[in-house]
Amino acid sequence: MIKNDDWMMRILRAAKTLNLPDWWICAGFVRSKVWDTLHGFQERTRLADIDVVYFNPEDLKKESEKKYEKILLEQIPDLPWSVKNEARMHLVNNDFEPYTSTVDAISKFPETVTALGVRLDEQGEVILAAPCGLKDVLSMEVRPTDSYKSTENRRKKYRERVKKKNWVAVWYKVRVIE
Repeated sequence: MIKNDDWMMRILRAAKTLNLPDWWICAGFVRSKVWDTLHGFQERTRLADIDVVYFNPEDLKKESEKKYEKILLEQIPDLPWSVKNEARMHLVNNDFEPYTSTVDAISKFPETVTALGVRLDEQGEVILAAPCGLKDVLSMEVRPTDSYKSTENRRKKYRERVKKKNWVAVWYKVRVIE
């Protein structure tokens, strides 16, 4: 689906030019494409942001992320770019253990259906990371990742986020699982 989508490939090629370590474009970028396709939508659902994530424990400055966002905005100015270094995000997310890679961080996103990432390899082929699998996104069932089942506080954050996102209003076949 992504390989045949010129718009998505343009975005992936732009992100690749940054040469970021262990980079991926994740979450809604992938999930929305899958759900739009499964719902037979002819028009793409608008994305709140394009999440570019990478892993660089040598540079944890937010300023670096903003610099990368600026570069992407210069390449494709009409997109809501968001760049985050997952090597520092365990602090933002109040996780005790640092993440070991970008895919490790993706596995700790709130929902299994957002725990997805894509990138281009050296030959320009699309690579998919799905640390929580593809079953939930393909069956359109939203459920918490193991990380968001771990404590009552995390379960509460999951419920609040799902309510706020209100994906069912856009994708009517989606079911939310507590």
